[in-house]
Amino acid sequence: MDLAPFVDQLRRDLLAAADAGGDEARDLAERLLAPLESSVRLALLSALSQAAEEITAAIAPGTVDVRLRGADLGFAVTAPPAPEPAPPAAPAAEPVPDVEEGETLRITLRLPEPLKARVDEAATRLGVSVNTWLVRAVANAVDPSGRPSEPRRGRRAHGAEYTGWAR
Repeated sequence: MDLAPFVDQLRRDLLAAADAGGDEARDLAERLLAPLESSVRLALLSALSQAAEEITAAIAPGTVDVRLRGADLGFAVTAPPAPEPAPPAAPAAEPVPDVEEGETLRITLRLPEPLKARVDEAATRLGVSVNTWLVRAVANAVDPSGRPSEPRRGRRAHGAEYTGWAR
């Protein structure tokens, strides 16, 4: 930022005001302008530095710095860091679909290996078998409005214990 236009404007304003006082006042103003120029530049620099401090306080932790290179004035703005994303919420318990009891059918499902690993992890997290997890996932997909129900334990005709969900 070049301060010269501001110093020149002050010089013109001072000379215009001195013209009202006559030739002696104008001569005095011209003699005072040379020593005042550095003071005016310093006053402008101080005012801009204070403004930068006030802006920095308003945008903290970002900053605004005033830099002087030779006769040129510059500003360095450092934006505040982006806010860190909120930690993901703990996964809520998956709703257990209201699956009707009926005849069990066998199907073959082919999954890409990375997806199979994710299914295994999800089932392990819930403490259920992959089959149970898949049944719940399919039931949720075909009827997402289903309400959770209570687990039910029973016996199959062959005497093996099974766990399931009943209305």
